[in-house]
Amino acid sequence: MSLPKRDGINDRYYLIHKPDTSPEVLAEVDLCIRDMLNGTARENHSAYPTVVRNHNGTPFLPDQLLERYLTGLLLKKFPCEDAVSVCDAMRRLVGWEEIRYTLEKYIEKQLQERFFLVGERDDGFTVFPPCTVLPELRPEDVDEGLLHFACYVAVCCTMYGQSFESLTTEHILGLVSQLRPDLVKQLKTAGSGKLPKDIQRRKTEHFTASANDAFATIRITAKAATEECYAEILDYLCAVLSQEEFPRSYSVEFRGKEKLYLPIPGLPKKGVNQLFACAVQYPSLHPAMERYARLAMREFEWYQNLADEACAMPGTFAVFALGLEGERWAPLVTEYLDFCDDEHSSLQGKFLHALIRKFGFQPWTLGVLVRGALSMQWLEPAKEFRSLIANAESLDALLTVKRRFSAYLLPEENKDPKFRAIAWQSLLWAIWGKNSENGGSKVIKTAPKELKEKYQQVFA
Repeated sequence: MSLPKRDGINDRYYLIHKPDTSPEVLAEVDLCIRDMLNGTARENHSAYPTVVRNHNGTPFLPDQLLERYLTGLLLKKFPCEDAVSVCDAMRRLVGWEEIRYTLEKYIEKQLQERFFLVGERDDGFTVFPPCTVLPELRPEDVDEGLLHFACYVAVCCTMYGQSFESLTTEHILGLVSQLRPDLVKQLKTAGSGKLPKDIQRRKTEHFTASANDAFATIRITAKAATEECYAEILDYLCAVLSQEEFPRSYSVEFRGKEKLYLPIPGLPKKGVNQLFACAVQYPSLHPAMERYARLAMREFEWYQNLADEACAMPGTFAVFALGLEGERWAPLVTEYLDFCDDEHSSLQGKFLHALIRKFGFQPWTLGVLVRGALSMQWLEPAKEFRSLIANAESLDALLTVKRRFSAYLLPEENKDPKFRAIAWQSLLWAIWGKNSENGGSKVIKTAPKELKEKYQQVFA
């Protein structure tokens, strides 16, 4: 079969949205969709943009494939199961972000615009406009399969999308709830239905818990304040996060009898803080806490029930609790700090202050501080730092770090001399703040006579 010349960027793929697209190309499109379902299609992201190839090797853009498939579906007796199968196959092949926009626009067109009066946003802060059901709409005008598909898209936004996509979930489910509130109620009760029953709900003599993937929530109530209770809870948390499709941004709502919180001033006194402050009391539970932290830590993911100013990556409180136990946990802490988003995350600064207050300036705490200073924009020092560093032992530890500073940087960071200089300056700033500028002249000037030479070496 002879196909025309490719018309995509750099002749890398076929465009299929034009009215004059050749029948031969459209036949290859439909073959590609079938191949995605049977597992013989392949994706290629070696160059921009990502393309999908059928088993003949004919390439297309994922969003155009999905748009062609969706526009060919009947809106009456909408084939929800078939549509979900195609979307899941595409998501697994190319990733959620490649199909998200097309799905959201489809729901907007086929649900929001057909069945609702769409108002104007009253301010510049709300993402979606207010929507009310058309007064003349009859129940039989709305296809149940389409509503189920809208719920599927809403759940996917939370399951596979970035944290802000939960707003899209809320909007779509808000539309569905105005038409069929029972569908949304079912999601609130059982989630998508994909989680195993013992993960959806678990009840033992020590605790009760539930996990909802549609709303990205984990709720736990401890009946006791014992090692056995916290061990079971940690095992449950790890079991939830081991489910591949459970959202990576989520909320943990915990209620327990012990009102303990981590000894870190300024941390939000939420249940997840309480949980790990209680669990860390038992050394035998530390490995389970580490396992949870490693399952939870993901860059650009967040605990959903913390305010913006206290935003924290999942795993944060487990890492902080273990970090305050000593040097053994420094590798976990530094791994966590390297995941932190330096533009939005700042709670690690409060932890680093508590860490230095507890252990002082040692080579291992300074190693953590190096990564911490790089995890946020100009970590401000605690007031005590100037006095805590003002002794020969602490200054010698800092000079030891300086001599082998490359060991504290990632390989790609260490290749750039400018970055090394910035990283070292960031560490000095995290200890002395503004006084570290201008070669530390203010620090050196006020240094005790017996320590002046060490200060000079630090700032040399």
